[in-house]
Amino acid sequence: MSENAVAPGQRAGVVKGKEPKAAARETSALREWAKSIAFAVIAWLFLRTFLVEAFRIPSSSMENTLLVGDFLFVNKAVFGPEIPLIGVRLPSYREPVRNDILVFDSVEEDLDVVKRAVGIPGDTLEMRGGALYRNGVEVPEPYAIRSNGAKSESPAMREKMRAWQVRHLAGRDPATYAPDLHDWGPIVVPPASYFMMGDNRDESYDGRYWGFLPRENVRGTPMFVYYSFNAEGWRTAPWLTDIRWTRIFDRPR
Repeated sequence: MSENAVAPGQRAGVVKGKEPKAAARETSALREWAKSIAFAVIAWLFLRTFLVEAFRIPSSSMENTLLVGDFLFVNKAVFGPEIPLIGVRLPSYREPVRNDILVFDSVEEDLDVVKRAVGIPGDTLEMRGGALYRNGVEVPEPYAIRSNGAKSESPAMREKMRAWQVRHLAGRDPATYAPDLHDWGPIVVPPASYFMMGDNRDESYDGRYWGFLPRENVRGTPMFVYYSFNAEGWRTAPWLTDIRWTRIFDRPR
């Protein structure tokens, strides 16, 4: 045998000696990828649960402050996020104040809602002819849209409004109380509760119908619009061709 030749058994031994190292490198690479993915998922869940979450506006109830097709980042840390499964809330930076736009859990069904807080605990609220009064003083509302001042609700919806409002009346005879969309109250906001209304007053299903919002339902407040497009536009693929560039980074107020 030539001294340069390699016996078959020796050749096999060289190959076998390399295979475990290559496999170890592949296993190590996969492990690092898995760690990176797991870290990214955990970081995303942490951010989404405790700090910031993305929301989309599906209805016109907050026009023109928020439009259908707006995508928002919502600050969840400010009012104390809830720890999943155990239901304990972390400390809040502050409490909601009048005119805050709040994202909250619906009191009637499993969905997220966004409205404006027009009343805080202890406030006395009423509407006369579509104008909002708080503690006896008319509230200036440059953000509100009143498109149909003559609009009246159906008897069934008016009875729904009366059923909960009558328990919170101040200075009115419950026997003759008959609220409507633009005329109701005065009612007093109880402790740990808020009264929420949509800025588009004639097209908003809000606290006038379902009552006060418990503090525990508050989830956060919008930070800014990160994307927006005209979902009702006539153009093809409006999410790309009908982007509202002027709304991007707009902060709802």
